[in-house]
Amino acid sequence: MAESRTASTESATQDAWPIYEIKRLSKTYARHNVTALSGVELTINKGEFVSVIGSSGCGKSTLLKIMAGLLPPTTGRVTLEGQPVTGPSTHIGMMFQQATLLPWKTTIENVVLPIAIREGRSAAKAAHSRGMALLELVGLGEFAEAYPGELSGGMAQRASICRMLVSDPSMLLLDEPFSALDELTRDFMNMELQRICAERQATTFLVTHSLDEAVILSDRILVMKSRPGRIVEDVRIDLPRPRTLEMVNTPYFGEIISHIRGLLGKEAHE
Repeated sequence: MAESRTASTESATQDAWPIYEIKRLSKTYARHNVTALSGVELTINKGEFVSVIGSSGCGKSTLLKIMAGLLPPTTGRVTLEGQPVTGPSTHIGMMFQQATLLPWKTTIENVVLPIAIREGRSAAKAAHSRGMALLELVGLGEFAEAYPGELSGGMAQRASICRMLVSDPSMLLLDEPFSALDELTRDFMNMELQRICAERQATTFLVTHSLDEAVILSDRILVMKSRPGRIVEDVRIDLPRPRTLEMVNTPYFGEIISHIRGLLGKEAHE
């Protein structure tokens, strides 16, 4: 797997330790004789924000499901903090394209729902203060007793972020969480996600189709190609943090976008 790195960013991660590791991973759907993934190698260190980008059908969603323990690999090893990932785990938080909040429950009830399901009502009640702190973190404290129908799309996704974080997972897996939002709201949510991840030193893996979103959020971008799905380059983003939306107008930002577009364009002609 090729990598684009700089000396400054290499030294910045020397003291980090691996949270998530994938070795020699492949996934074949025998019924259709389709190899979705082949030879995937990946290490994500503590506090890193890593995105994966590629054309539709390259295996991004399959990779995410395997990382979440929702789908078994055909071959290879997947570990979280040294332990094999063999199924859904409380140490993994997931967020999807839609907020999927239960309409008959209040915002705070939706936030503590994973704890209620896993540990019961008494545990969820005990987690109420932690859920409220998270809602305050994302600016939804005054909407704790509101129902999903009373929230905007961006507010609902912020509530979903809180639900993902309430169990204090080691790894966050995001499946295009803001793709259904309008452009302005999406920009705001990306800045909010960056702030939350920085404050909690979260380790994050994002699936996205947006090059701008990937560059503005990520420490590294994995470029995937299909037939079969594989990582062809690991592009390190050497932009200072905190990132700002104004950075999209810098020459360096444009160079990164152009480089990744070039990699994806090559696939279209292969």
